[in-house]
This record gives sequence, C-alpha cells and structure tokens, in this order.
Amino acid sequence: QVQLAESGGGLVQAGGSLRLSCIASGSIIFSVKDMGWYRQAPGKQREMVAVAVTRDRSTIYAEAVKGRFTISRDNAKTAVYLQMDSLKPEDTAIYYCNLHLWQVGGQTETHWGKGTLVTVSS
Repeated sequence: QVQLAESGGGLVQAGGSLRLSCIASGSIIFSVKDMGWYRQAPGKQREMVAVAVTRDRSTIYAEAVKGRFTISRDNAKTAVYLQMDSLKPEDTAIYYCNLHLWQVGGQTETHWGKGTLVTVSS
C-alpha cells in the first residue's frame, strides 16, 4: 500500500542543478527508519547516494557526491528531497527514492520508487 512518488529529474548541462522530490503515500503504519536516494547507471550496480536517518537526524553521502548534493527530510509529509548542485556527466543515472520502515520486533521493510531519470550533458 505504501507508494513513493518521485519527481524532479531531467536533462541539465554539467555544472547545473536539479532538485529531486519523493513523497510517500498510502498506509504507513510503522515508523520511518530512514529515507534516501539511490542511483543506477546503465551497466552499473545500484549505489547509495544519500540517506537521512530519522533517529539521530544523521545523513550519509556517497563520496562521489559529498559537497555537491544535500539531502533533506519533511517528516510531516514523509518526504525526502535531494538538492543536486555542480552536476557532472557521471551523475547521469536513474535515481530511486528509498524508504525503510520499522516493523514490530525491530525488523524493517523496504519500499522503492519507480525512479526518475537524471541526464547530465558534458
């Protein structure tokens, strides 16, 4: 029942910026463990880009994007955003929103968005 709606992808030139948005909907009856963004380029494995942890408000960034991307949360709406600045061609990928929910007993459940395409031209 939980759905993640992503938006904000597009085509930009190197050095440009984009802001990705992800808003969760549906029946969310468990607490949010974290929300984040992952990306996958053609022929490559999906990799973590940035994660925002609810419990301590910590953030985790991939080294490749550190200093250029900023993740933020809106807990009231169960939403997560990714501000991407100084984009590089190697940032080109499909970006997926991710949600981890705490379940009873300390288990987690994972949800993924459909993905939004980011293309950065050189």
